[in-house]
Amino acid sequence: MYWTEILTAVALLMVIEGMLPFIGPNRYKQLVAQLARLSDNQLRMFGLTAMIVGLLLLFLVRS
Repeated sequence: MYWTEILTAVALLMVIEGMLPFIGPNRYKQLVAQLARLSDNQLRMFGLTAMIVGLLLLFLVRS
């Protein structure tokens, strides 16, 4: 794997993550507050689910 691909993926992640607070800062604050109220296990499950969905999407796109 080339470093340019990894850096491209990181750059795209930063662009997408930056869009949320830029477009709706108040809604973003509410979302972060809701996430802070989740238990550690709920956050872990959310993270695991996001990783699995991301890997499946990556697999589908790259095949």
